[in-house]
Amino acid sequence: MGKRIIPRRRGRGHRWKAPDNRFKGDARHPRSKSSNGKVIELLHDPGRTAPLAKISDQDGTYTMIAHDGMHVGQDIAAGHGAEIDVGNTSYVGSIPEGTKVYNIEMQPGDGGKMARAAGEAATVISHGKQTTTIRLPSKAQKKLDNMCRATIGSVAGSGRGEKPIAKAGKNFYRTRSRPKVWPKVRGVAM
Repeated sequence: MGKRIIPRRRGRGHRWKAPDNRFKGDARHPRSKSSNGKVIELLHDPGRTAPLAKISDQDGTYTMIAHDGMHVGQDIAAGHGAEIDVGNTSYVGSIPEGTKVYNIEMQPGDGGKMARAAGEAATVISHGKQTTTIRLPSKAQKKLDNMCRATIGSVAGSGRGEKPIAKAGKNFYRTRSRPKVWPKVRGVAM
């Protein structure tokens, strides 16, 4: 693939760079095999649609994607000993069928890759000897290793798309944190 010649690029400004100094950090499962923690703060991250929760446990603090109904002071458990309750992180092989889950790992230990946007949740469908089948928000079904972790519940911020964007200035600030082309000029208007 070639690249654009200089006259095409000239006057265009600098390349887009994510304002990562404003981002609040990674939203991952805890690194330890099992942990018990407490929610100490709920955070707004401009780089994502869902709010984050800061969790304090025996190893320090980490951030995770907040579930619907999470509050400061809530107890959070993760790992083999965690009971099946909203907000707790467990292995998909031990989560009952029909349970809503989010922030699901694709490979064991990767921290969570699927169903992370505001209001999203996947459903555990069936269990096999080595794998678990889940239905993603896109209605696609995916087989995962039983040792992949997921958080029980659905992501907070489900009504995000219902409020109308009343003016262009709101959309300007909304798209500033994301790599979207905005404003998008119609070709016939030029």
